[in-house]
Amino acid sequence: MRSEGARLYRDLPWRNLDDAYAVLVSEVMLQQTQVKRVLGFWPRFLAAFPTVDALAAASTGEVLELWQGLGYNRRAVALKRCADACARDNAGRLPATAEELEKLPGIGPATAAGVMAFAYGKPALYLETNVRTVFLHELFPGQAGVKDSAIAPLVAATCPGKDVRGWYYALLDYGAHLKSVLPNPSRRSAHHTRQSAFEGSRRQKRAELLRIVLAAGAEGVPLDGAAAALDEEERAAGRGGVERGLAEELAHELAGEGFFRCEDGILRA
Repeated sequence: MRSEGARLYRDLPWRNLDDAYAVLVSEVMLQQTQVKRVLGFWPRFLAAFPTVDALAAASTGEVLELWQGLGYNRRAVALKRCADACARDNAGRLPATAEELEKLPGIGPATAAGVMAFAYGKPALYLETNVRTVFLHELFPGQAGVKDSAIAPLVAATCPGKDVRGWYYALLDYGAHLKSVLPNPSRRSAHHTRQSAFEGSRRQKRAELLRIVLAAGAEGVPLDGAAAALDEEERAAGRGGVERGLAEELAHELAGEGFFRCEDGILRA
């Protein structure tokens, strides 16, 4: 697998870096997002927020503005909160252990393992979709409903003590290749789920409402105006509009999750 992965190596800008923060940003962006899309966002994000402290000093609105178009905006809010915690409690540095990383907002086992392997070069159990694809293809041919509990010990056992980066880069690139030439082997995972349609979904309406608030700038936009703008956007797109009650529900939902503030009927990023 290593030789095949080496042959298929992708020279991506976030590889072979010792900057744990830059690696973390790439890992968060790559969640549920194709590499080709992240290639355009990662350098711009790092240019605007080059350090943990720089991200912590930014407003949530500024972070979300730069994230627009990447999708799954909740990731940006979690990344911002992670930076806030590190700036406040760890002198602007990310922790150096997986256990401490997982205590931060939005960092699960796979993301923590990615930082450990790719930034710190330390052995870690990094199990994400491309890695899963390789193990399903090579060691579970034809089997369906394979659980991560069966794959994880194999990933841990094969992770080398040296050149951890190279090993996982090889797995990632081989897995990406397999997906391009075969019916996606990861569909045989017990944990595979088909992504729900974005068009016309509640998620789309949330994203559109967030764009409306961000576009309003520092002055903000009255809730009535935001609801009317969302309704207009949805009707123009042929999706039937949005009732005032739903718009208010979405606004309060987004405010409660930290995407923007709702003060005296004004929505502000």
